[in-house]
Amino acid sequence: MAVRGEFSSRIGFILAAAGSAVGLGNIWGFPTQVASNGGAAFVFVYVLLAFVLAYPVLMAELIIGRSQRANMVDALGNISHKKWGRWVGIWGGVTVALILAFYAIVGGWMIAYLTDSVFSVVQFTSGSEWVLGFAPERNILFCLLFMALTAGIVTGGIQSGIEKWSVRLMPTLIFLIIGLIVYVSLQPGAVDGWKAYLVPDFSRIADPDLLVSAMGQAFFSMSLGVGTMLVYGSYMAKHENLPTVGVSVALVDIGVAVIAGMLIIPAMYVALANGVTIFTEQGALIEGDQLIFNVLPALFDTIEGVGVYVGLVFFALMVIAALTSSISMLEVPVAFLVESKGVARTKAVWIMASIIFALSVIIIFNFESLFGLVIALTTKYSQPLLGLVLCVFAGWIWNRHAILSELRSGNEQAEHGLFWKIWPWYVKFVCPVVILFMFIRSLT
Repeated sequence: MAVRGEFSSRIGFILAAAGSAVGLGNIWGFPTQVASNGGAAFVFVYVLLAFVLAYPVLMAELIIGRSQRANMVDALGNISHKKWGRWVGIWGGVTVALILAFYAIVGGWMIAYLTDSVFSVVQFTSGSEWVLGFAPERNILFCLLFMALTAGIVTGGIQSGIEKWSVRLMPTLIFLIIGLIVYVSLQPGAVDGWKAYLVPDFSRIADPDLLVSAMGQAFFSMSLGVGTMLVYGSYMAKHENLPTVGVSVALVDIGVAVIAGMLIIPAMYVALANGVTIFTEQGALIEGDQLIFNVLPALFDTIEGVGVYVGLVFFALMVIAALTSSISMLEVPVAFLVESKGVARTKAVWIMASIIFALSVIIIFNFESLFGLVIALTTKYSQPLLGLVLCVFAGWIWNRHAILSELRSGNEQAEHGLFWKIWPWYVKFVCPVVILFMFIRSLT
């Protein structure tokens, strides 16, 4: 059996895990959630819930992964000693494959808009119409390109692929965001955006809808439930102090979401000052794909001279954010094929990439009926239920002594620390109830 890969450094793991968590949702979802839900009051609630809800589940995945040194299917099978444990792992693998199937389509859109920005810089305007069109052929081509980039990184394995590129892409991502923040903040209208983002409306804190939105954002922004953190945890060195590393991952993820808001919301109000519509007919801020593909490109078009370059940097940022998440998603089923089925890594990567690309093509040709359905089935239903099941594994099924033994490998005094005094009962009783409440509330 081939030797399993392992992250060579703590910073490599933190950047890879944070890269998995930092995705397109942090950049186009979190900022408008903040601006629409009480500004800094939402940020306060989000950060609080990220640590009281998402962090404990993150730790469950990391501890299970590093202890079992295995993919999700084998890890949960080993803990449960039952076939149904393996089926839960397969459920997670299918879910993450479906998420990557629609995510690759969106990642392809980002590459298409980046290509258009390059065309604008070199004044090759005749190519823009096709690149920005919504023809199936265009979507398939750029989806294929995105999957090829993802697969190319994952074929390198842990140190030479995922870690190598994460330590390059994540700092670049942060650098580009900060550079754009500085530029946008100097434009007319930016001050209004900063006010919408940073001035708290504390009267909203008790709003149940705000709390549910913040819980959902905190849970999903950390890439939980589908095995990415479990698999990454399985590649972590035994001497690392897991609770400390988990806090670092959570802080980087939260930090990127917060600074993304410092870019997106001021940029929207700069767009407003330049005559671009940023509110829906109902008075809410435009969000999601309309924000990324309509509002911000319209803003870049209004900036004379440097607008094309700002657009180029922005969509480079979006491609990087998409890639850091997609490589972790692809690694989940690849790890299963390599470890459980004995398939060589390169072959396993291209098999899974091909299957997921085929799913993407099916979605593209049935876009109206399947795209929204797949997103809802995976992120709204399957992902929170998987998070709930992982809490059950960590809190009810797995032996406490085995958990403590794993924590001791990175900290001999683990049982005397605050983490061990709180986390075991918290993940056993509190997290499942809160996640179940969030899930039921999301259905109403």
